[in-house]
Amino acid sequence: METEKASKKEIFGWAMFDFANQGYTLLIITVIYGDLFTRIIVGDAESGYRMGNLLWSLALSTSYLLVVLTGPVCGAIMDFTATRKRFLFASYLLTVVATSLLYFVAPGYILLGVLLLIVSNYAYSIGESFIASFLPDLGRPEDLGKISGFGWALGYVGGLIATAFALMFLGEVSKENFERIRWVGPFAGVFFLIAAIPTFLWLKERGRARRLKNSQSYLTLGVRRVWRTCKRIGEFRDLAILMGSIFFAMCGIYIIIAFTFIYGAQVIRWDEHVRVLMFVVVQITATFGALSFGFIQDRIGAKITYALALGLWITAITLIYLTPNLAGWAREYLDVDWQAQYVFLVVGILAGTCLGSTQSAGRALVGLFSPKNMAAEMFGFWGLFSKAAAIVGLLGLGFLQAVFGLQVSILFCIVLFGLALVVVFGIDEGRGRRRAQERRRLQ
Repeated sequence: METEKASKKEIFGWAMFDFANQGYTLLIITVIYGDLFTRIIVGDAESGYRMGNLLWSLALSTSYLLVVLTGPVCGAIMDFTATRKRFLFASYLLTVVATSLLYFVAPGYILLGVLLLIVSNYAYSIGESFIASFLPDLGRPEDLGKISGFGWALGYVGGLIATAFALMFLGEVSKENFERIRWVGPFAGVFFLIAAIPTFLWLKERGRARRLKNSQSYLTLGVRRVWRTCKRIGEFRDLAILMGSIFFAMCGIYIIIAFTFIYGAQVIRWDEHVRVLMFVVVQITATFGALSFGFIQDRIGAKITYALALGLWITAITLIYLTPNLAGWAREYLDVDWQAQYVFLVVGILAGTCLGSTQSAGRALVGLFSPKNMAAEMFGFWGLFSKAAAIVGLLGLGFLQAVFGLQVSILFCIVLFGLALVVVFGIDEGRGRRRAQERRRLQ
């Protein structure tokens, strides 16, 4: 059956959720609150912030574990009842409230900070799966790369705007500036609250709602449908292989998202103005990567585009590790006084491009391989593999840095992206798309 093309307004409404939630990713996970939590809330400078980094990893990993346990079941229920917008709205409200409450986490209030991080990041993360499940409804298969890329690109623009205003009005992360910087939680919550309004106004709920039989509960229904899909996962061979590759890739990506700015502060020891420049560079290049790779994907294929992005990641991680050495070599052999923080800034251009392209291409591939009547469930599995990856990646990095330090531990990401690249070569994109279409016709 030919897909009814969504209106431009509906596609824009869908993409505005990416615009809105990217503010949470950057303000809370990447740029500000991660640094605030590890250096100020926990503040174990005498041990190189290793306990703060470990608690940060544990809090995020716990929230991702909750997504792993609930995402596919929620997706199965949404497919059966045609209630994706309701689930999305509930996750949105919970994210707004829990994020705003981070204001009350003061230095030493470690347990409260951990609990609010778990709740807010759980709600935000499961909302990612909910909004992604609408993607197959928005256009023809050959258009999904551009649509997914547009969403990611608009998201990075949203993150740029939100974080720019936060940095402008809230200032630097320091004990002296704590009374201002603690407003980052409410700021991120309100930004999400307002920016996502177009999503709920214009995004349509498609699908046919069905009724439960006898006295069966929705939870029982969801568990049974997920179990049935697990037993028949062999029917979706290419989707299953893709999930394996996404698992390894997202292990690395979640490490980068959660630790890049912590790495900059603790290893590179950058100045405040370089931190701001890095944020701007990453957002602009990630926007470029999402848009450009979206168009490339629709021309050369999603699999090749995704593999190319993984190869670029391996190069980027190698350069991140070598940044202090590159600065030293430049002084020794070229007689050029390059500071490590500026070398790191240049490396951020490549890393930002990789970030936008990998996530956009991976999401589009899941959309191509998912039958439309099972989209929410399949994107629930996407969320499961992504968040299980986050748990493995963050815990792995957390424990490695506790033993070896943060700079050496970042090499773990090269192994992860390498495994993702090896696995992806087992995908037959044409076969995966045909199977999704055949499965839809059987319904």
